Amino acid sequence: MPKLNYCLIFVAHEYGQGLKHGMKVVIINKSDSTGGAAVVSRRLMEALRLKGVDASMLVVEKFSPSPWVSLAAGRLAIKRRFFLERLKIFIANGFNRSTLFQIDTGEVGLPLWRHPEVKAADAILLSWVNQGMLSLRGIGKLKRLGKPIIWTMHDMWPMTGICHHAATCRRFLDQCGDCPLLGRRGGPGDLSHKIWERKQGLYKRGRMAFVAVSRWLRDRARLSGLLKESRIEVIPNPFMPLPEPSVPGSHSSGKIRILFGAARLDDPVKGLDILKKALALLTHRLDGENKQEGNSNSIFPPIEVALFGNVKEAGSLAGFQHLMVVFGTLKGDEAVARAYREADILVSASSYETFGCTLQEAQAYGVVPVSFNQGGQVDIIEDGVTGFLAEWVEDEDQRARNLAEAMLKAIKLVADTESLKKMKEEMARSVAEKFSYSVVADAYIDLIESVSNAPS
Repeated sequence: MPKLNYCLIFVAHEYGQGLKHGMKVVIINKSDSTGGAAVVSRRLMEALRLKGVDASMLVVEKFSPSPWVSLAAGRLAIKRRFFLERLKIFIANGFNRSTLFQIDTGEVGLPLWRHPEVKAADAILLSWVNQGMLSLRGIGKLKRLGKPIIWTMHDMWPMTGICHHAATCRRFLDQCGDCPLLGRRGGPGDLSHKIWERKQGLYKRGRMAFVAVSRWLRDRARLSGLLKESRIEVIPNPFMPLPEPSVPGSHSSGKIRILFGAARLDDPVKGLDILKKALALLTHRLDGENKQEGNSNSIFPPIEVALFGNVKEAGSLAGFQHLMVVFGTLKGDEAVARAYREADILVSASSYETFGCTLQEAQAYGVVPVSFNQGGQVDIIEDGVTGFLAEWVEDEDQRARNLAEAMLKAIKLVADTESLKKMKEEMARSVAEKFSYSVVADAYIDLIESVSNAPS
């Protein structure tokens, strides 16, 4: 994150409103920069500090220069626990590499209940704590400290036995078991069911509440066998764009740039193949309209596709029929801001999102977002007002056609200066009202105080 932002936060904290809440909060997340949960957890810390809360982060991967982010342990201890849990999972799933990182058991973790930041905190905010950072036993130890615990869910792991995204599996509605990710090792009393039982016992004790980052995730949690009796509040992820003036997208130089990004671009959930199909359909549609003689309103500039994120299989990027820019993983908020400010349209082709941070970021930077109407996306986009939603259907060909139609609407809007200006104003209003640092921080402060006053 730019040093300017840290300076602003430091000044607000040290010389501005001070610790008016008299509250010290520690946010526990695997990283402070890598992955969506890391970025939004760091933003939450910043938002709370601007409200006068003494907020800090405890991580096992520190990349930002923030003085309020601390490493949870030495690197050797961190690596040892990471590899030990991966080894246990690898054995449990029958040595299947394809599902190795779709599963977490919470059987191995660091003794964070002993950490000075945790001991000094008035409240503990859990975020994404897997891959050997925090075990279920460790969470139990944290609860025995008597402090209120708020667990922000960035995926479904807190409500399932071992998976992060249940997809079409409905076993989490009951007690898990017969887990499809365990293959031949699955069964009624398999690892997923055993971990489910441990979580059930863990959730029954102490002052604890859960935060869902979208209504869709909350609804899934309320249906689950684990969390249906728990307190669950919906608080979206916070966002504050860098204080730099907006600049026109790439269409000002004769192209329309469509941006597509994810932590891992070729993750099947992200819909890269659907995007390729939709872009091919869109190109065919635009070529047809551009050839209509005498219809000057149908003349559209060429499309340029820009991608950001990691790629596991290099060949997965083949098949795009457009001029393409590949940024790789964007490092730092300035790089993220630059990518958005040079784009016109942001497309998410995901089958579902627990929230949809790229859509939120696009709105903040005046980029028109396009997505399916499935998951947390509907909490961000109001169709035709703050972006465009395509209907999600099971049939992949029809799904691609629906996405292409929504992208066509976005392109036509980008070509209309007045309509684009109006949507940008609506997007800015929406981000300020729903996702600003102030709004989100206030919601967390209210929840922490409420859980603090609840009986143990």
